[in-house]
Amino acid sequence: MEFFSEYLIPIFLGIGLSAACGLRVFLPVFALSLVSYFGNFTLSENFHWLATLPAVIAFGAATVLEIIAYYIPWLDHLLDSVTIPSSIAGGTMLLASVNPELEPLIKWTLALIAGGGTAGIISVGTAMTRLKSTAMSGGATNFIIATIENAGSLFLTIVAFLIPVIAVIIVAGFLYFCVLLIRKVKRTVAGS
Repeated sequence: MEFFSEYLIPIFLGIGLSAACGLRVFLPVFALSLVSYFGNFTLSENFHWLATLPAVIAFGAATVLEIIAYYIPWLDHLLDSVTIPSSIAGGTMLLASVNPELEPLIKWTLALIAGGGTAGIISVGTAMTRLKSTAMSGGATNFIIATIENAGSLFLTIVAFLIPVIAVIIVAGFLYFCVLLIRKVKRTVAGS
């Protein structure tokens, strides 16, 4: 049971937060910063800066700006070019920051593959969804996609904190959907 609570739960939490980062880069980082600032979560040694008031303010402001920006039709596609690599970095950081018990080599390898990889795949999947939405509706339905992504990121962040095991199950579903979508788009592009 100790292995489960000390190692697996923090890994599941990190994967859940990383997936939420694939939907909105700053929302899960802000949530982790806020929860840590109020002393409800212990971060890995090199990540104590996330629990400071300047970090809470900076990530809170970035979260609000990112959410608003995705409701501007031309700006949402421009943001995708920045948020895909940012989500990979954010997902890596999130998984590493919530796993204080892991050895550094294991922590960073897992953070890069499970954290950054999860965030990156989901971010690419949502970018492709937004491109399909724009192609089909001329951008008229992009606000719906943005709302779903915002709600999904918030929901996944909350579930990751409260029930990390369920978050990982949800993430597995997201990853499956995103991989199918990416394959479909690749086949469509190759057939053109």
